[in-house]
Amino acid sequence: MYTIDSLDQQILRVLTRDARTPYAEMAKNFGVSPGTIHVRVEKMRQAGIIEGTKVRIDERKLGYDVCCFIGIILKSAKDYEKVIKQLEAFDEVVEAYYTTGNYSIFIKVMTHTIAELHQVLATKIQLIDEIQSTETLISMQNPILRDIKP
Repeated sequence: MYTIDSLDQQILRVLTRDARTPYAEMAKNFGVSPGTIHVRVEKMRQAGIIEGTKVRIDERKLGYDVCCFIGIILKSAKDYEKVIKQLEAFDEVVEAYYTTGNYSIFIKVMTHTIAELHQVLATKIQLIDEIQSTETLISMQNPILRDIKP
């Protein structure tokens, strides 16, 4: 198991803000060589701490104006994997969590309009036989969105 130190934490903080930050720039700021940054990043990749890089997209600028969370109650806990497989097929479902509490599954759904959300619920999600009931919570805004601090 790879244990991160303060240099690794600094590297991760920079990369989570902008994954395109040059190693030479980080090296200069941290007082080490670019080779040291490269080696540290590669070690964290091999350890699975860094899983890749990705672009963060502003969904609203692509017209996805409706974000909602749907709590799903299953008819039976044994149906979990079958339901997840079905939900995975719906592009509008962008996240899914297996949870404790009132819901077996909690999903995040993105659509362009409320009418489209209604269609997704009525013609996709609520037609899954293994689902007993759902509760939909519409997000008004997302005032906090951040990665975990390393």
